[in-house]
Amino acid sequence: MPKAAPRHIVITGASAGLGRALALAYAAPGVVLGLLGRDGARLDAAAQACRAKGAIVETGQIDVRDGAAMQTWLHQFDYTHPIDLLIANAGAASTLASAQDWEELERTAAIVDTNFYGAMHAVLPVVSRMRLRRRGQIALISSIAALRGMAISPAYCASKAAIKAYGDSVRPILVRDGVQMSIVLPGFVKTAMSDVFPGDKPFLWSAEKAALHIQRKLKTNRAEIAFPGLLAFGMRLLPLLPAVLADAILGGLSYLPREER
Repeated sequence: MPKAAPRHIVITGASAGLGRALALAYAAPGVVLGLLGRDGARLDAAAQACRAKGAIVETGQIDVRDGAAMQTWLHQFDYTHPIDLLIANAGAASTLASAQDWEELERTAAIVDTNFYGAMHAVLPVVSRMRLRRRGQIALISSIAALRGMAISPAYCASKAAIKAYGDSVRPILVRDGVQMSIVLPGFVKTAMSDVFPGDKPFLWSAEKAALHIQRKLKTNRAEIAFPGLLAFGMRLLPLLPAVLADAILGGLSYLPREER
């Protein structure tokens, strides 16, 4: 029996980039979208674009680091529109500009709080209700960087690896209660975030292409969605190599901060 398409969908980080592309991919008549983001103007623009495709849209201008605000909004939305699909997408990046740059505690905490705790602030208020209903799906947007840390973005890689580890850990528990967990590991997707990334960006995908790929794979309950395939394959090989060799390969691909001249 074909899986029913989700009708009540919440997406964090929906005001721009991949989150906005995902919102537009799911927008359709009969669909209720809950879109969360920090930038009110961009969030309203994304909502209007989704409404133009026939979706009903509710928005929340919330920072995912605010756990109390996230829980309140999510519970209110879920009470009226029991969530079928939650996509925890909101994220932030940090890269080292040079070998003299360094991520101190405040900068590291900001990335971890947004990427990992932000995802938890989205998932935990919803997953308990999904388990009681014995249905629902959660997609955690991690990164292909979760497969192997890179010197150019330590905090980002660590936060995305934490998301993957969490998803892998709870997935067998949730599936017993009828809740599906998918971990998404995108490679380079053309967004404002990727535009400022200083290293090479092989196999760059558009946000629209990435969103449609994720949507197709989520429909099949794929436990892990890593793309593009060649880049994912290469990143999976790196941890199998001696660490010194893997470091050298990543350095040759410009993923090692350069010395200032």
